[in-house]
Amino acid sequence: MKRARPGAPADGVVAPGAGGASDLVGGPDAAVAPGAPDAVEPVAPSEADPVDAYATALAATLHGPRAAKARMVEEIRDGLADSVAARTAEGLPYRRAAAEAIREFGTAEELAPACQRELTIAQTRHTARSVALTAPLLVACWALVLGAGLPGPARLVALPLMGVAALAALLGAGTLAGTGVLARRLPVPERLPLLVAWAGTVASAAMALATLALVVTAPSAAAWPLVTCAGALTVASHAVLAASARACRRCVRADTAPARAVEPA
Repeated sequence: MKRARPGAPADGVVAPGAGGASDLVGGPDAAVAPGAPDAVEPVAPSEADPVDAYATALAATLHGPRAAKARMVEEIRDGLADSVAARTAEGLPYRRAAAEAIREFGTAEELAPACQRELTIAQTRHTARSVALTAPLLVACWALVLGAGLPGPARLVALPLMGVAALAALLGAGTLAGTGVLARRLPVPERLPLLVAWAGTVASAAMALATLALVVTAPSAAAWPLVTCAGALTVASHAVLAASARACRRCVRADTAPARAVEPA
């Protein structure tokens, strides 16, 4: 009697993979096991990546300079991704590792207040820099215009506005120092961002009034080309400062608003 080789299939049994394509799929006449589905059920689409959802939720709550905000969110996302990678390397499933990493980092709504404070200081410095750069230039320009001879009513308007711009410039310079080098030794005053926001707003309003005064008096002024140039410079400075002050007020409101829950994307 011939004995079968070890591992060889018995007589009448087809080894897996020995048949053709029809053997693999069963062919048109192949029997279907009772209760088997007619077709493969579609796989549900995967959920959003927890790390990306976390970064998106955090970014949605923050206000501040665009570059600083993007850099902050990217750094937090990278740190969270590294923490998740370390846990998956230890054998944890990805979503469980992400949940543990987020629990360690804190949720987006828990992390948002500290991040917003930092962005508010960054926007405060941006607004203070705009004031410190534009106001002294405008004061000097208006002084030249006054020296060139302006009508009496225009002088009465220009002199107080020059004083407002000069005070705003001093506040801007002091803010840059207080939130820069001095911030390493002294805490930043809690109300400083609000003060700078409204100082920028008042200075930009003063620039608008000064522009109106220059436009009205330019035709009758002896040095009308100089008055026209001063008006154009004031308009450009007003546009820059008004936008920065508005952004600073928005940051202050976000910084002082109560924390609210954020649904992940």
